Amino acid sequence: MSKQTVVITGASSGIGLGLARAFIDQGYNVVGTARTAERLREAAASLGDPAGFIGVAGDVADPGTASRVFAAALEAFGSVEVLVNNAGFFLPKPFIDYSPQDLETLLDTNLKGVVYSSQVAAAHMAARGGGRIINISAAVALQPNIRVPAALPVLIKGGINQMTRALALELSPHNIQVNAVAPGIIETPMHDPANREFLNGLAPSGRIGTVGEIAAAVLYLAGAGFTTGVVLAVDGGMSSGTW
Repeated sequence: MSKQTVVITGASSGIGLGLARAFIDQGYNVVGTARTAERLREAAASLGDPAGFIGVAGDVADPGTASRVFAAALEAFGSVEVLVNNAGFFLPKPFIDYSPQDLETLLDTNLKGVVYSSQVAAAHMAARGGGRIINISAAVALQPNIRVPAALPVLIKGGINQMTRALALELSPHNIQVNAVAPGIIETPMHDPANREFLNGLAPSGRIGTVGEIAAAVLYLAGAGFTTGVVLAVDGGMSSGTW
């Protein structure tokens, strides 16, 4: 069987870079996106400049970016079997402190990027007879937490969860499975080590998660033919409720 290809948005750092590494290790070709070519070059270097990795720079909020990414993937590798909508950021703050610019920025990256990439992926996968779309959501959208005020991310990621379920139904006749992974607090450079004790206390597990644990969940969904419409929490129990 020929190598499969995955498109990963936001692949230059954090969870996205970890996902790129995990898929490469499993023998996939990887097409990664980031805002700048420089960040993609740095990502490729950190991955060891593998032959099966190409980067496409662009803003996922631009409808044209997804088309360029898939065109590059098809030119290089012939098809795309998996899309991982990973690009996004988390902006917690009290609700009344969110600015109009905060809202627009969150909508651009966390919502529009998912919609545009998924539209292009769905058209391609339906034509080729199947595929997988995996959205990276957030555990806080499953269970808000008073210690982490984040109403706008909850609103947007909650919408992504519902879109995941809706698309799983709509695309099922085309053999396209649509699922989501909802990470809890994950160890990435965005978290200040000085906040570790507080972050560890946000889940019953008593610790934050690793990028590898998210990658394992995503890889499972990438190969799962009988799982669709699922929002899989990988959060140490954070979304189970208040403790």
